[in-house]
Amino acid sequence: MPDVLLLTLLLAAVAIGWWLGRRERSKPSDHAPSSGLPRDYFVGLDYLLNDQQDRAIETFVAALEVNSDTIDTHITLGNLFRGRGEADRAVKIHQNLLARPTLSAGQGERVQLELARDFLALGLLDRAERLLQALVRDSQDDERRLAAKRLLVDLLEREGEWQAALEVAQPQLIRQNDEVRRAAAHWLCQLAEQERFEASPGLARKHLRQALAIDPRCVRANLLLAALEHDTGHYRQEIRLLDRLPEQDAAFTSTLLAPLATAYRLLDDEDGLIRHLQQLVARTPYTSVIILLAETVRHRDGLQAAIDLVSEQLNRESSLGALDYLIDLYRQHSVGEPLAQLQLLQRHTGTLLKALPRHRCRRCGFAGEQLHWQCPRCRSWGTTKPITGIEGE
Repeated sequence: MPDVLLLTLLLAAVAIGWWLGRRERSKPSDHAPSSGLPRDYFVGLDYLLNDQQDRAIETFVAALEVNSDTIDTHITLGNLFRGRGEADRAVKIHQNLLARPTLSAGQGERVQLELARDFLALGLLDRAERLLQALVRDSQDDERRLAAKRLLVDLLEREGEWQAALEVAQPQLIRQNDEVRRAAAHWLCQLAEQERFEASPGLARKHLRQALAIDPRCVRANLLLAALEHDTGHYRQEIRLLDRLPEQDAAFTSTLLAPLATAYRLLDDEDGLIRHLQQLVARTPYTSVIILLAETVRHRDGLQAAIDLVSEQLNRESSLGALDYLIDLYRQHSVGEPLAQLQLLQRHTGTLLKALPRHRCRRCGFAGEQLHWQCPRCRSWGTTKPITGIEGE
């Protein structure tokens, strides 16, 4: 970050020097001879070259009067402050620009957009929203209006205004941007969860169908539709909906297991659950599927049948979680010294498993135990998934 800042400041210094030099050359010849660039400019360069970037910025701002030739440089300096976490100073520069009557309409819109970003960085969402709403409504520049829409959608999302965010994003942003499309499906899921809590299943189903129309790969929408079927006792329909999840995204297979097992048990259909899990293992041999299948087989056919099943799966594909479970099965099957050895071994595998996260964001790498539909770090929707591989699923 410091290298980027230094490079940007150097570029800004060159632009300021160019403008000041041009201003000096453009003075009428009958004026007194000029001594060249103003002293403030060289003072600013000295600060910059001596790694005093704060004082360099202040000096450049003081040396540079506002006119049509210097708008870009002032905006750049304001953005530098915001990038350094000093959005309050960026606000002063951008507000000072807006106060100039010489700004063109396009320049004014550019400054308003940057000022809205300053307010967002400061958490002044109401001020940012007013600026962005005006730009979305009044701007004649398609690119600036689209940028304002993106910022406004982000702001409304932060406030939990899901319906308002959808209205701003539709249809242009949803159609053009994959991230917005994925997010919009989750906004509809947020609405559906509220409606389920408020006992409005019809409206919830409508929003979930809209979510799947926007993003057919939205696993969360099918999970919620299955939950609605569960609420009304339609367990077969719940199972059919849950069975769609591996086709949408196989990484989420573990997410469907708890409701799937509950539905089959409420139907008193243990054999049906075993058949379903066997099909899942064939398609997605994940640890949690193997363990649930082994537990169900053990309940029906005994401990040795579960041991044989897990051993066979481990011969096909390694898994720390499945190994830990197999050790536990052997421990239950053993007595005496082998039991003590197995307990020691399982204590080590258990320690390793507890240290491992279960979910990771595929965008920023944030990892943790819980599944977050929106990543807490990068705020991306639908990018956090169960971890797969030897140490995961």
